[in-house]
Amino acid sequence: MDAIILQILNGLDKGSAYALIALGLTLIFGTLGVVNFAHGALFMLGAFCAVTLSRLLQTASVTIDPERTDFLGNPLKVETPYVIEWFGPEVGSLILDWSVPLAILFAIPIMGLIGLAMERGLIKHFYKRPHADQILVTFGLAIVLQEIVKYFYGANPIPTPAPDALVGSLDFGVLVGFDAGTVIYPYWRLIYFVFAAVVIGVVFAFLQFTTFGMVVRAGMADRETVGLLGINIDRRFTLMFAFAAIVAGLAGVMYAPINSPNYHMGMDFLVLSFVVVVVGGMGSLPGAVAAGFLLGVLESFASMPQVVTLIPGINQIIIYLVAIIILLTRPRGLMGRKGVMEA
Repeated sequence: MDAIILQILNGLDKGSAYALIALGLTLIFGTLGVVNFAHGALFMLGAFCAVTLSRLLQTASVTIDPERTDFLGNPLKVETPYVIEWFGPEVGSLILDWSVPLAILFAIPIMGLIGLAMERGLIKHFYKRPHADQILVTFGLAIVLQEIVKYFYGANPIPTPAPDALVGSLDFGVLVGFDAGTVIYPYWRLIYFVFAAVVIGVVFAFLQFTTFGMVVRAGMADRETVGLLGINIDRRFTLMFAFAAIVAGLAGVMYAPINSPNYHMGMDFLVLSFVVVVVGGMGSLPGAVAAGFLLGVLESFASMPQVVTLIPGINQIIIYLVAIIILLTRPRGLMGRKGVMEA
């Protein structure tokens, strides 16, 4: 039972990333009808927002300390981060330590502007083009963004640690009545799951209970009628693209301590996230979230040593096998709407 609980936790952790990326993909497809293969790059850029803020906070002034010398007798150069000079050792050190959570505030405007630039500068020209054209141009954009990040940050993963207070593991087994030490799980992975649940809840609440969200949902169902009412639905859909970019960016920010950011991490999640979207049903937001967590849990169980020993390689193909089975039985996915992506 403890092994099952551990795999469920692992699945929810990975499923949280799948669900957040797939949610943004579905928002873009449901509003603009665009198959955005650059969405994984937005996830990657979010992770590098955390890296960038960490480096900015570590920017230091250099002073000469005549009382301290090296082995040749030369005075040592002492580097002191500006945040420590400005806020003092205690507060400054705390800011440096909590750079990843603080990167959420840093990433929101950055990712919003990147989303607006992508939509206004490129993607708006492909609204009425075939989906194959959209896939090609957005995939090309993703490669360009990857190479830009690779040029400035290098090809190697960049460790981005979580705050010291959140480094370590929780004895989850004790909470559910098992012996101490049976189910140990990292704090940050649990925080990531909670964070994902909060973001998903905010997105659904925004669409369900705000006037802006209600208009967007109406536009997703019948764009022409909403336009005839005098509402500039195109502008709202543009803002939704920026909103989807922010969701992907926040997913990347909080994932940075789990998987050290590297320039190709977006591609690692992109294909699987598209499978999640298709399994959940094209254009279905609840379907994307449900499929993300479902496939994450299934992938986790398929990675158990006992399962891999019995069926070698099953952990690499389980998501695709499940996708085939679901699409054979339910061609529109778990919660797909009639007419979406159908001739």
